[in-house]
Amino acid sequence: MKVSSVAIALGSNLGNSKQNVETALEILNHHPNIHVKSCSSWYQTAPIGPPQPDYINGCAILDVQLKPDHLLKTLLAVENQLGRIRRERWGPRTLDLDLLLFDDLIWETPVLEIPHPRMRERAFVLVPLAEIAPNWVDPVTGKTINQLLETVDCSDVKKL
Repeated sequence: MKVSSVAIALGSNLGNSKQNVETALEILNHHPNIHVKSCSSWYQTAPIGPPQPDYINGCAILDVQLKPDHLLKTLLAVENQLGRIRRERWGPRTLDLDLLLFDDLIWETPVLEIPHPRMRERAFVLVPLAEIAPNWVDPVTGKTINQLLETVDCSDVKKL
């Protein structure tokens, strides 16, 4: 199976958030079909949704030998392993792993959309992603991550 380049976003605002996101990367890197190629700095960001603590967010580039739906299952399993409980939309969480980009694939199923549909409007995703993949082209808009970053308010994203 061919190796694909994948971008993921990591976030946490419950428990030891920095440890949660770093542990998630370690778990992923030990998967036989996943190699963590690079990781952004960690950022403190304001939450979206109901009142809750600030998040620790970052992004990583992975080399994977998995199909998108199998990678999604793996990401969800890591969330569960680190105590993720889904209670409310955009609620607080021990870990959130979002599949952002998968090569230049455009994919839509009832459970997975690639590129991530809200990636383009989220500074907490674009700031760390631009740090490690500034020239990656969003296959939907044809714009680079740096170009997308120019269109969002980054005032609530602070490097740790």
